[in-house]
Amino acid sequence: MSLNKPIRLDVRPDGWCRQAQRLPSPNFDPRPPGAVIDLLVVHNISLPPDEFGGHYIEDLFLNRLDCDLHPYFDRLRGLRVSSHFLITREGALLQFVSANERAWHAGVSVFEGRERCNDFSIGVELEGSDFRPFADSQYRTLAALAIALAHRYPLRHVAGHEHIAPGRKTDPGPCFDWQHLRMLLQAPKPAPEHLAALSFPIGA
Repeated sequence: MSLNKPIRLDVRPDGWCRQAQRLPSPNFDPRPPGAVIDLLVVHNISLPPDEFGGHYIEDLFLNRLDCDLHPYFDRLRGLRVSSHFLITREGALLQFVSANERAWHAGVSVFEGRERCNDFSIGVELEGSDFRPFADSQYRTLAALAIALAHRYPLRHVAGHEHIAPGRKTDPGPCFDWQHLRMLLQAPKPAPEHLAALSFPIGA
């Protein structure tokens, strides 16, 4: 994927993005029958915290993280989590779970009175932290991904992990520029009609 040209992504009927690096995680299960996939959840992640690069995030989602390599990793022993997508600091896109399936990214969560957000959401991790600005290439890839997903699923809402698990989670955090993402999503033509009505967190 060239990061110097407009990014165009395509999500296949099987829920896999053609342009993403595919790294299938074992940490997923089927969505409930009749689930409507209408929420995009934005996270941030860095392993170790506030350090970027390397392969530790991928290793975590693939259940192959060596927890003896860093003191922080000890608290991750036995953890089984995943996200549908990861966007690196360079804007590269990795996919771990088909968007048709339920990734294990949200945990205990609620959105507009609906619990178990994993059932009806797509999770996107940005390599980053609550304390550093995200790269423009990450916003561009995230916007392109949201547009591609909106062509395949009836997305109506975008929220942060902090909004669906308040008090428990803080990501993507104060450094995430929701207005910039909104601007990028309003720019492309043509786009699915329901993308124009995409709801954002209050104040974003």
